[in-house]
Amino acid sequence: MAELTPIRALRPRPDLAARVSSVPYDVVSTAEAHALAVDEPLSFLRVTRAELELPPETDPYSAGVYARARANFDRLKGQGALETDPEPTCYVYRLRMGRHVQTGVAAAFSVDEYESGRIKKHEKTRRAKEDDRTRHIVTLRAQTGVVFLTYPAAPAVDEAVAGITASAPLYDFVATDGVAHQVWRAAAAERDVLTSAFAAVPALYIADGHHRAASAWRARAELAAGRAEHPPAPGAGDPGTFLAVAFPHDQVQILPYHRVVADLAGRTPAALLAELAARFELVEGPAQPEAPGRVAFYLDGRWRTLLLPAAAGASPVARLDCERLQESLLAPILGIGDPRTDGRIDFVGGIRGTAELERRVDGGQAAIAFAMHPVGVGDLFAVSDAGEIMPPKSTWFEPKLRDGLLVHEI
Repeated sequence: MAELTPIRALRPRPDLAARVSSVPYDVVSTAEAHALAVDEPLSFLRVTRAELELPPETDPYSAGVYARARANFDRLKGQGALETDPEPTCYVYRLRMGRHVQTGVAAAFSVDEYESGRIKKHEKTRRAKEDDRTRHIVTLRAQTGVVFLTYPAAPAVDEAVAGITASAPLYDFVATDGVAHQVWRAAAAERDVLTSAFAAVPALYIADGHHRAASAWRARAELAAGRAEHPPAPGAGDPGTFLAVAFPHDQVQILPYHRVVADLAGRTPAALLAELAARFELVEGPAQPEAPGRVAFYLDGRWRTLLLPAAAGASPVARLDCERLQESLLAPILGIGDPRTDGRIDFVGGIRGTAELERRVDGGQAAIAFAMHPVGVGDLFAVSDAGEIMPPKSTWFEPKLRDGLLVHEI
């Protein structure tokens, strides 16, 4: 049973939604955030990445950054760019990128279920990133980042969502990156139907947003301990919940996460190719692998494909292509012992395409690139159900939810 809690979302006026909403705070650098927001005073990046307004040498984790974020948040509310819905409800959020469409349910989800493992995880979190977003939540008394959940598709939820989306959306715009965003607000009766339908969902899985969920969990404890500097807004929601959008598994799109390695561990391209031919079956193939168990690699100006050996163990993680590549090639041949910490390896999200891999190798930033087949949602479920942790940079979810379209004040 999944607990779904309606919220009184703080959200942009419909005529300002495209201007206020922004890319997620953690997919851009400070310089990129500044470039996106410099000509838009209403950009929500001024809340989520407030350091963009401060001198370049500013520590992004300094007290002044969080104070500026709070001031910008209050300014957006004070000038009427953001408004709060009068009654708690649920929302439906649809993303369209090219031919891909996914439609999810936006509401608050249980911190207790996250803590107990009923909302399942597959990724480790970094303390510094947790510290940052926890402080951001506590300072603003608001969750501004949205957790991306997925769940086994449920016909009753699909039916309820279809009823809500039969009406005109609250928001309907195309962002500058070409992704279309639509949001519907459920009426009271629709909200109740949706909440009841969701109660039958057997499990929830974090797809993207592990740090946001962990920070909401930590923020609840800090707020309960009375360390918050600001009181909650009138009618604020429960700190024991976190903001998320849950999508059915059969609509989720996972793109591959590719690998590039800076050098060939002392080998020439010809020597490495000979070693790979001796250890693996090599075949002709495209830059993007056509099936699991195949990895394309770009070396010396040419793409080739290698067939991965069978998994070394029976665990769900051992069966993943990225783990099989690590154990059979990256570690024993190229000397990449820990991909989480080794500076010789870097990762390229699939949204950038294999042309980015070619660019890095041809430009001398890397010596070899590996193009992966994407992980399946079933693999994510299997790893999470087993209580295991995905290898670093295994999944790239696209399209991304916007920050600032729905905010959960607590």
